[in-house]
Amino acid sequence: MIDRRAALGGLAAMSLAAGAPSLAHAAAPPKLHRQPRRIALGDTVGLVAPASAVSDEEIAFAQHNIRGMGLVPKLGANVMASDGYLAGTDSQRARDLEAMFADESVSAIFAIRGGWGGARLLQMLDWDLIRDNPKLVIGYSDVTSLHLAIAANAGFPTLHAPNAGSPWPKASWESLWRLAFTGETPVLSTEIELAQGPQGRTIRSGKARGRLLGGNLTVLSTMMGSAYVPDFGGAILFLEDVNEEEYRIDRMLQQLSLAGVLGQLSGVVFGRCRSCANSDPDYAGQTLDDLLTAYLEPLGIPAFAGANIGHHRGQLSLPHGGMVEVDADARTIALLEPIVR
Repeated sequence: MIDRRAALGGLAAMSLAAGAPSLAHAAAPPKLHRQPRRIALGDTVGLVAPASAVSDEEIAFAQHNIRGMGLVPKLGANVMASDGYLAGTDSQRARDLEAMFADESVSAIFAIRGGWGGARLLQMLDWDLIRDNPKLVIGYSDVTSLHLAIAANAGFPTLHAPNAGSPWPKASWESLWRLAFTGETPVLSTEIELAQGPQGRTIRSGKARGRLLGGNLTVLSTMMGSAYVPDFGGAILFLEDVNEEEYRIDRMLQQLSLAGVLGQLSGVVFGRCRSCANSDPDYAGQTLDDLLTAYLEPLGIPAFAGANIGHHRGQLSLPHGGMVEVDADARTIALLEPIVR
């Protein structure tokens, strides 16, 4: 939970660093097709529920978090609606999202939560409207469907970050600030400090550059073959998931392999997969580490696992669609150009 006074104090401190020079790199990467504008203190941001239904408590917590960031929340007209397990009908959810893109007073759009349902909206959205009004869409999990579709059909970056109704601990908040508020090009350390020490594993050494694309493995694998998946040629693929046993991870990675995605990448970053191990004490099958080594090491590209992205506290805010350099040995992701103007 963000404390408003502490958050605003942190904003002032971090803003002093905003004028520091960007990282030096050997070659300038190509520019993004278009850039959303940066978020500023006092801005109005939209809150939408593009997937699962949200409770009054979740909405209130999301508003609390947004105000703690020094922003003004604006609720979508239908966020309190429900249609079974969804936050209103597909049409209601799509119209809320379009309304936020069309509203000139709204500088960015946060999803309140994930769940399931975002992919159901993709064929209903006005992509000309979205393309002409680039804004940061912020969220993760099921929001992966929107990140991928915007990268494929609108050509501007978004933020794979906690949803508005999620906890926003220090690592999540500070990376959001640097990417979205100050427009920096930070080097993001993906290490997780746990009681037993930093977690992470280099699968294949080296550095690579490319567009950072991906998100939730389940969502990505189910969207393969659609018009809402971007070109992964030369990309850095990042993946995360939760509550998926090893055989399901195997099945989904095989889908990406059969679809030709894995064979055209420049690098891979895999997050910590919470509750992704078979609980049977007699299980003698492949572990997640076994699978990642089997699929990623033969690609011959830099790859590492255990990054602090996805379904756990302290996840980083990541520039989906941004041009990055990954260092598989240091297990870092360095943004090469601002994602906001």
